[in-house]
Amino acid sequence: MTKNNLKYCVIGGGSWATAIIKILSENLREINWYVRNKNNIDYIYKNHHNPNYLSSVELDINKIHANNDIDEVCNKSDVLIIAVPSEFTNSVLNEISINISDKIVVSAIKGIIPETNLLVGEHLEKNFQIKESNFLVLGGPCHAEEVALEKLSYLTIASSNKILAKKIASKFTSSYIYVQTSDDVIGIEYSSMLKNIYAIAAGIAHGLGYGDNFQSVLMSSSIKEMNRFIEKRYLLKRDINDSVYLGDLLVTGYSLFSRNRLFGNMIGKGYSVKYAKMEMSMIAEGYVATKKAYMLNSESSKKAKVPIIESVYNILYLRRSPKKTFKNLCEKIN
Repeated sequence: MTKNNLKYCVIGGGSWATAIIKILSENLREINWYVRNKNNIDYIYKNHHNPNYLSSVELDINKIHANNDIDEVCNKSDVLIIAVPSEFTNSVLNEISINISDKIVVSAIKGIIPETNLLVGEHLEKNFQIKESNFLVLGGPCHAEEVALEKLSYLTIASSNKILAKKIASKFTSSYIYVQTSDDVIGIEYSSMLKNIYAIAAGIAHGLGYGDNFQSVLMSSSIKEMNRFIEKRYLLKRDINDSVYLGDLLVTGYSLFSRNRLFGNMIGKGYSVKYAKMEMSMIAEGYVATKKAYMLNSESSKKAKVPIIESVYNILYLRRSPKKTFKNLCEKIN
């Protein structure tokens, strides 16, 4: 696609989708927005903010065309930015009945498709015939809550199409957003999923009473484990210490805004998984990611050494004692 004046849409009504709307409003004259709930759309137009997420962000409604008809939104747009939790991605995509094979698709999803165990790019190529050259991934480190406060944040746009990546990146750049590009699409898709698991581990450690010294070792071990996992699946020359990998891991593992860390903290303090999930106002995507990552590794002919993922899996899915599990984990990381 070579059009200069591409029309953009955001699919999703949560905090990250709302943050993206805010970012794009800095550079675009109009943005199409798929919001499932018609009442929420009416509220947005009347009150100029999302009633449920990032409610402090004042939205420029003169630029926003919100609609609860996903086909109409996609039909009017050249660039589809998908920003929904991975757990719901498949059901949302299945609502699209028009042909989108000629669209540019940007994944702002942090995880794989649970129903197919495919990365988002793989799923879109297989089921919607999205070309590899028209698929991009939006990586961090960037919290929606800090975007709302216009705190300086960093994004990475990854694509095999370098020209397109730079073009899309320009629409995300602002006075408080720095954007870089990458060609490591698969690596960033995996790292965006894995960092949520390690954030849960960091939360569990905090809930159990471990201090800063252990947390630093846990994060150091996590980035090495992430690198081993990704390299077993997609060998590419990458610097795992770049911000889109290590930076995103650190902000998700340490930030008070991190829902995955909060979820893990509750588990470490003795909450059951069921109760912790009920208490969360937003989805901790690392919960589903833990099972998927564990299964992908255990079923692979090229297994990576992943004691942290295995420990989190044992706690969340096999109901093992967090205290005993982390005591054993202490002997396996360094």
